[in-house]
Amino acid sequence: MDIVETERTRHRRLREQGSHDREDLLAILRQGFVAHLGVTVDGVPMVLPTVFGLDPAGDVVYFHGSVASRSMLAGPETTVCLTVTHVDGLVLARSVFEHGVNYRSAMLYGVPRPVTDDAEKLAGLRVLTEHITPGQWDYVRQPSRKELAATALLALSTVEASVKIRTGPPTDADGPDGDLRVWAGVRPVAPAWGPLVADPELGAGIAVPDHLRAEPHIR
Repeated sequence: MDIVETERTRHRRLREQGSHDREDLLAILRQGFVAHLGVTVDGVPMVLPTVFGLDPAGDVVYFHGSVASRSMLAGPETTVCLTVTHVDGLVLARSVFEHGVNYRSAMLYGVPRPVTDDAEKLAGLRVLTEHITPGQWDYVRQPSRKELAATALLALSTVEASVKIRTGPPTDADGPDGDLRVWAGVRPVAPAWGPLVADPELGAGIAVPDHLRAEPHIR
């Protein structure tokens, strides 16, 4: 499914950082699990952090959204913006004006679809869970009917998307500040997972499962 360019996704500023490559979009989504959802609720704009999961085909993002679901029911044609961002480094230039950030960002636009069918909701929650921690869905207890009914899940297409990526060093070496005797370069950001911390109420003799011993795929 190709990315469709619209007025909302057209790159107007810093076009050299823009991308319409579907693989760039999918890489950003696959490497994250927290998104920020921009939605209007009761006439007021809100930006909400939420976890998400990308379906294996890369066509749909599933995410939790109780507040957003309420808005969808009030206005079924409400468009939202779901944003995923990775910060890769601070770009430290020779002047404050030229400072920046190396980043990868994807913005998805569309009208989310509340998932009401139990079978799809179960499948969507599996996608979300396995996206974050592969192997966890089959390891733990799965949702009961009551829990399933109490869970708000939304589905959003990945068709209408805007991707921007900034890499590399500062760009002021060839300008008037290039001769300044100040250090310039990039301070990389490298997210890392810490060691597992067991629940203090965990029963004796319960070992860490193999899928949690593996190196996490999300960074």
